[in-house]
Amino acid sequence: MQTNEFAYLELCKQVLSDGHQKGDRTGTGTHSLFGAQMRFNLQDGFPLLTTKKVNFKLIASELIWFIRGDTNIQFLLKHGNNIWNEWAFEKWVKSSEYTGSDMTDFGRRRLEDDDFDARYKEEMEYFKTRILEDDAFAEKYGDLGSVYGKQWRNWETSRGETIDQLKNVVESIKHNPNSRRHIVTAWNPEDVPSNMALPPCHAMFQFYVADNKLSCQLYQRSADLFLGVPFNIASYALLTHLIAHECGLEVGEFVHTLGDVHIYNNHVDQVQLQLSRKPYPLPSIKINDTFHSVFDLSIDDVELVNYQSHPGIKAPIAV
Repeated sequence: MQTNEFAYLELCKQVLSDGHQKGDRTGTGTHSLFGAQMRFNLQDGFPLLTTKKVNFKLIASELIWFIRGDTNIQFLLKHGNNIWNEWAFEKWVKSSEYTGSDMTDFGRRRLEDDDFDARYKEEMEYFKTRILEDDAFAEKYGDLGSVYGKQWRNWETSRGETIDQLKNVVESIKHNPNSRRHIVTAWNPEDVPSNMALPPCHAMFQFYVADNKLSCQLYQRSADLFLGVPFNIASYALLTHLIAHECGLEVGEFVHTLGDVHIYNNHVDQVQLQLSRKPYPLPSIKINDTFHSVFDLSIDDVELVNYQSHPGIKAPIAV
């Protein structure tokens, strides 16, 4: 068994066996633990789960979206990425301009009512088409506010200035690798209450250079272990690979520190199915020889090599 995936699978077992039954913002309910850590040696392979298929292209396009400083789902939809649709869709169906079917509590109702699910899918397809074809509509309903990309690349200060945290950190790694200040934070207390579709779950990350290797530690305040965390692991592992490549370093570890780590009650069967599977060897990442800067990254600059996995496992998103 691969050590990297084993860390994730063992945490799933621990949350199921020891987790507290807790209510949550979505009304779904969770098995929850507070405080956990997984370590992934990036020299051993790229930590994309193999016990269920995880779409690497979605991870890469979302990361590019963050790095660009973009906060509008139009970019994601142009790349076939539907990860953030529900939060933008919720804003639209709660607006006074929406005149379609009642979409209240759509995340839960679509799982319990096939007729409602069919109406939801029709409304979502219409919404996505409007986002792609109508820039004014996209600007109004496709933007998610001051989420990750905004905080990473365009943090606004009380003096009206902006800070490009990610660019500053890359330059610091290049010129002052021993610094203990290679930090990017997405948690902006001023924006959290009113200006974000979803307050950042992966709240802060820090880079560390030793033995010519770049490591990264992420603090994630809220961790959806089945749906979200596999994406987070791969996304920050990929970011570490890319910045290490730009800075002329090898990759070290990705350390994933979690606050409230939880499995939603309606994901338990899916997790148990995943735990019954035997992992495959981990894949690797190939970076295009022409790649020079993370800020010029395109989807074609990275390639996932030798990825073998079990089939995907579907589960509802709690919105």
